[in-house]
Amino acid sequence: MGNPPRGRLVLNHSTHIPGLIAILDKLTACAGMQTITPGVIGRAKGHCPKLQLKVSVPILGGYKLIARAGKTFQEVFIITHCSQNELEDAIAQLLKR
Repeated sequence: MGNPPRGRLVLNHSTHIPGLIAILDKLTACAGMQTITPGVIGRAKGHCPKLQLKVSVPILGGYKLIARAGKTFQEVFIITHCSQNELEDAIAQLLKR
């Protein structure tokens, strides 16, 4: 039967938070992931010393995440069959590495 199909990582922006694409690429291998799309990048008021990914709100068919590093944030849209808890656990495992 082989491995389950990988999700798809959409690279439609020229700029991303450093290290974000590597994490998102690994996330595509998790079961239930369909499409991961990095979105708008912007400046935050606070400073976040290392890369963080946090589930923000549910969207149709998945979730919106906020990635933060330094004074920069970036929206990430994930279409998935996973529950919010499963997605948060998968992200936590990837950020530990």
